Amino acid sequence: MDRSIWLKEIRHETEEKYDTLWAPEYGEKWGLYPNATHQQFIQKFLGLLPQQSTVLDAACGAGRYMPTLLGQGHTVIGMDQSQGMLSRVRERFPNVQVEKMGLQEISRREEFDGAICMDAMEHVSPEDWELILGNFYRALKPQGYLYFTVEVEDESEIEAAFKRGQEAGIPIVYGEMPDEENSVYHYYPSLSQVRDWLNEAGFRLIEETFGDLYQHFLVQKK
Repeated sequence: MDRSIWLKEIRHETEEKYDTLWAPEYGEKWGLYPNATHQQFIQKFLGLLPQQSTVLDAACGAGRYMPTLLGQGHTVIGMDQSQGMLSRVRERFPNVQVEKMGLQEISRREEFDGAICMDAMEHVSPEDWELILGNFYRALKPQGYLYFTVEVEDESEIEAAFKRGQEAGIPIVYGEMPDEENSVYHYYPSLSQVRDWLNEAGFRLIEETFGDLYQHFLVQKK
């Protein structure tokens, strides 16, 4: 099996599941939980922004964090590759500009004072991490801020998934978990690898911590 074809199919499958299975009830069933660490870090992120900033909500889903962003008086642009999720945003926030766009396709340049990408990078393959961080870097204004999360999984579960993938003949790399029941593709990079990617992209690490199953990164464009 060709890995590039497999990854393309995985991405399409992920988009389809968000469109058809989860979007109709996402806001009510999964999309509004107030994780304490997420809320703590988004307030730190907002505290760094100038008044009336322009903020990118990348992989915005059903708009879980838009009330917090809009409540600070910022202009928010939401992007997501799932049309179903964007339809939920339009229902709740009809005055917010949204675009159907994956993280890999973001092409804005120096338009945003800040960007968030919450609970989404786990669906990104290792091949696309550098591309996406580069997209964020270019999209931010000089000295702009990015807050994103990296899901953390137990090492034994990662090892077991890797073994299953190899046995099934899947072109898997270590850290990927493509076969969780009722779920979609996940990739769990090491945190040291994430820090290396951030440094290579040109970001300065301000703060990071673990909480609510995620490693939280607050960084600034150098």
